Amino acid sequence: MDNNTHGRHLAAAVDLATDNVADGGGPFGAIIVAPDGRTFSGVNRVTATNDPTAHAEVTAIRAACAALGTFTLAGCVLYSSCEPCPMCLSSALWARVDAVYFAADRHDAAVAGFDDAVFYEFFDTPVAERPMPVARLSVDGAPAGADDPESSALAPFRAWAALEGRTEY
Repeated sequence: MDNNTHGRHLAAAVDLATDNVADGGGPFGAIIVAPDGRTFSGVNRVTATNDPTAHAEVTAIRAACAALGTFTLAGCVLYSSCEPCPMCLSSALWARVDAVYFAADRHDAAVAGFDDAVFYEFFDTPVAERPMPVARLSVDGAPAGADDPESSALAPFRAWAALEGRTEY
């Protein structure tokens, strides 16, 4: 896509974000453009729906996947009014979008009161020093981290491996 096309989609994402503020949502908008040119939009509905995952990029990914009938958006491009937070960027990676382009950056968002620096810092902090514990625990009395192939913690993966006709992702 050329710069005019990128600019048009970014402008549309910014317009969505601006309009969403008047509709009780956060100041974020996103557009997914499929290879055939179809577009799917999403806006931030975190406070409107009490869903902390309802970021614009995530809602756009959900809309595109539902409309396209797939969980992969390979070949698609994501345009966002603002630099995606770590959750949204991870969602774009899981969706396998080809590229992500954004207008404002995380520093612009911070000035407006949307500072996600704490999330970036979380991943940069050594595990033992993180403010929220994220740790593996035993579910069956074995030491945490045990590699016992009979561990009940591995039951879901054994079931998955044995499932005929599973859809890989």
